Amino acid sequence: MLIGEVSKRSGVSSRMLRHYESLGLVRPSGRTGSGYREYSAQDIRRIFHIESLRSLGLSLREIGRALDDPGFTPSELVDDLVRRTGERIAAETELLTRLRRIDAADPADWEGVLQVVALLQALGSPSADARQRAALSSADRAPVPVEALVEAVLGETDPYVAGALRWALAQSGAGGTALLAKGLGSPVAAVRNRAVRSLAEMPGEEASVHLREALAHPDEVVRRYAALALGTRGEVEAITTLLDMIVEGGNDTDAADALSELATDPAAADRIATGLVDLLARDTTGAPARGRLTQALAGIPGATASRALVELSHDEERAVRLTAVYLLRLRG
Repeated sequence: MLIGEVSKRSGVSSRMLRHYESLGLVRPSGRTGSGYREYSAQDIRRIFHIESLRSLGLSLREIGRALDDPGFTPSELVDDLVRRTGERIAAETELLTRLRRIDAADPADWEGVLQVVALLQALGSPSADARQRAALSSADRAPVPVEALVEAVLGETDPYVAGALRWALAQSGAGGTALLAKGLGSPVAAVRNRAVRSLAEMPGEEASVHLREALAHPDEVVRRYAALALGTRGEVEAITTLLDMIVEGGNDTDAADALSELATDPAAADRIATGLVDLLARDTTGAPARGRLTQALAGIPGATASRALVELSHDEERAVRLTAVYLLRLRG
């Protein structure tokens, strides 16, 4: 079979077949009387083998070794191909993500594109100062895509940079709220922690919805941050979790402050005071917890809290009794 027919049947150009021959990959078995290359069935099978190996990403040199070395074992080469392919896919995926983020920023001109690229690079800088500057400048310069800000804040370990990123997210609007909520489902506790802290600083009802849902989260840290944030937003759904925090001693001072803010509403104040009294009456509540519950009554106005303090001023536990007496004096 002549080279033209081989090219037609194999899909390999005549030029490439000659290149294979120059490298010694294919050697036509014969020549016609006129001196034209003539390929046998075995030659054609070898061409198909070469093309198959090329489709796996092997170089022509590696293909020659694979086909001609009797002692060649493919496992090491295949492992290397797997590694190289993974690296290539990762690089292409990173490039695709970067391009999509630039597109999302909708720059007006090439200067805008360059600004977005510079900010994205700064957010990934090993320098904490550079990352912080990028976060703080994102509101004044070309806007950083929300996806990039969320990714940065969920992975940020420096507290100052994280604070700047949370601020930048809050300034960017509600676009990042849903992405942050997805972070609550991360298998990494630190990521969940960063997600709920960022949600706490996001404005709007959508953030409040996700925070209310987080009150039932299996991660205790997430529940507590959500409750504290909801307390400052005046959400009474947080009361139960805040009361539990005082009993357990986890961020109890912050929880008491949040309850105090909620208690500016008379109905909420009565509900909080009733909850504190009920917890004080439980046999399972230990002395330290009873002391914290008594102190929490300080910020709760109304008759229910005052009556509770009067009763506690005669409590058998000295610390509770003295605290109640002191708080009653403050109330006049």
